[in-house]
Amino acid sequence: MPLCCDLSRAGIGITREQLVQSNSIPTSLELSIQQTIELYLQKAEQALECEFAIPTYNFKVRGKVAGKAYLHLWQIRLNPTLLLENQEAFLQHVIPHELAHLITFHQFGRVKPHGKEWQFIMLNVFHIPAQTRHTFDVSSVQGETFLYQCQCRQHELSIRRHNKIQRQQMQYHCTACQSQLIKA
Repeated sequence: MPLCCDLSRAGIGITREQLVQSNSIPTSLELSIQQTIELYLQKAEQALECEFAIPTYNFKVRGKVAGKAYLHLWQIRLNPTLLLENQEAFLQHVIPHELAHLITFHQFGRVKPHGKEWQFIMLNVFHIPAQTRHTFDVSSVQGETFLYQCQCRQHELSIRRHNKIQRQQMQYHCTACQSQLIKA
């Protein structure tokens, strides 16, 4: 069962940029996502001797986040732009990562998101590294940033954090020197 999707081989007559703009995911890629979920769910069922419902998934994550698991909804949400730009990595790492959160919640209840229980599922059930962060190029999804200064260096803040500072709803401090960030 193929776990990757090459847009050119799939015979899709639109460009990657058009797909990203419309957030349309090719049917062949959706099929690969479903197969990946089923594959790792089957691994979990065999290893844990337990049956799991197939989680729902959608493409409603924005920004620099690759995916999110919604435990009580039994749902995985994926970033469509990063998915299209990093298809193989999503199938091999992001989807199993998010599925491991669901399975961890099912088996152990509410625990630390990347704690020993989640790591157990990743390493001993899925047999993949328990990585907590992706290393994707996020330039295509990164919004406007604003320069702020502390006592030791400059920081780039997102528009959301910048606006909270401007509305005096939040103050941010440098984790290194603990001084308040001021607009540069």
